[in-house]
Amino acid sequence: MSLLRIEDVTLAFSGVRALDGVSLAVDAASLVAVIGPNGAGKTTLFNCISSIYRPSAGRVVFDGRDVATLTPHDAAHLGIARTFQNLALFENLSVLDNLLVGRHHLVRTRFWQDLMFGRAAVRSEVAQRRHVEEIIDFLDLERYRRTPAQVLPYGVRKRVELGRALAMEPRLLLLDEPAAGLNQEETEDMARYVLDLKEELGITLILIEHHLGFVLDLADRVVVLNFGRKIADTTPEEVQRDPQVIAAYLGASTPVRAEAVS
Repeated sequence: MSLLRIEDVTLAFSGVRALDGVSLAVDAASLVAVIGPNGAGKTTLFNCISSIYRPSAGRVVFDGRDVATLTPHDAAHLGIARTFQNLALFENLSVLDNLLVGRHHLVRTRFWQDLMFGRAAVRSEVAQRRHVEEIIDFLDLERYRRTPAQVLPYGVRKRVELGRALAMEPRLLLLDEPAAGLNQEETEDMARYVLDLKEELGITLILIEHHLGFVLDLADRVVVLNFGRKIADTTPEEVQRDPQVIAAYLGASTPVRAEAVS
């Protein structure tokens, strides 16, 4: 059964259609990759799913709710979380505190309970920290837990960004280029973490990535956008032979190789 349905979504900016009648369905506990050339509309699609943008037409339905009518924090409460192409960490906060930020919408205490730091606030603080410590262990961040984000290596910062989204307890996690800027070893580590999110935690994932080898190794399905339109929605094996995909990426008739868009 589909956890997310995108139905004929169109979004235009000053007459330019960033998305043009895009439809797709994402099953629970699956990993769907969205690929395409720069400017194809991939991040715009993520912004519609996470309620940052409202489509000009069409619907984005998550677990029976039309998220186009919601605010971004309402979407977060439903269980939609995301990472960003450009890292958005709090530079002066430690890894631990950056992850705790992802728990903010899950805190149930009243402001006066937090102000007095009574029993309810203490219990809540312990519960949030326990969950964050599990994420630190899951992403192998123990040695960095007290380190400010601004001094971390880039590959570790990408893991912290992933951890903060994971701290939101998402049912649907949107990953915007998680392997961008990583070296080979870091890319392999990130692939392992992403696969564990699906297989061990059962989280539904949508992935934007230009590293095609990363996509083909992980995705159950690959959706291809070009100039705001969906031109393919198929298996990783078939997408490499699709003539429209080949033309969009290479302008040629040769099969797309995994390294062609790395």
